[in-house]
Amino acid sequence: MKLPSHFPTLAISLLALLLVSCATRKPAPSTSGTYVNPYPAGTYAHFTAERTYPKTYNIWKNQEVLSHTDPGNSHVRIDLAKQRGFLMKGDDVAMDYPICSGRPGHETPPGNYSILEMVVEKQSNVYGRIYDAEDVCVNRDADITKDPVPEGGRFEGASMRYWMRLTNDGVGHHIAPVRRYPASHACIRGPSGAIPIVYSKVKLGTKVTVE
Repeated sequence: MKLPSHFPTLAISLLALLLVSCATRKPAPSTSGTYVNPYPAGTYAHFTAERTYPKTYNIWKNQEVLSHTDPGNSHVRIDLAKQRGFLMKGDDVAMDYPICSGRPGHETPPGNYSILEMVVEKQSNVYGRIYDAEDVCVNRDADITKDPVPEGGRFEGASMRYWMRLTNDGVGHHIAPVRRYPASHACIRGPSGAIPIVYSKVKLGTKVTVE
């Protein structure tokens, strides 16, 4: 078959057009989905830039700041949206830890508070478990003001160790199971790996901001 006399010129033109098109085309976006934390490992910026933050159960400590934090210079900040607690020395974060605030219907009230009472071994006199006469738990989430105790049974108040009272009507900060969503009866729960440290760094009158 005889090709047209202009074929070489046409082929070169088409090739040039293809090269220009390839050169100007944007690269396809990465489909790996791999996230690389841009901050140095161990830094607070790295901790808060992790994809799991703020839902992580992990606790971050600035050991240098923490060692200089004491009841005379500390305050506590609670972030309800992030469900995180912060032990602070001035503007510096000494410790960032997970918390669990009040669930719908029992919301933790935002505000500025001072610690009114501190008790290491504390049990709730309202919320807890109810056992029957055979010592079988019949209500694991009891409100003693509403739920009856069977004859011969008993009420056992929920443990609230390292209790730090914030309000006169029973809202405090203490050790209790931490969910990664609001789940308490208005108290601010914290993990056993953080709350004793907070307790040791505050005193009666220490400021606590809940926002």
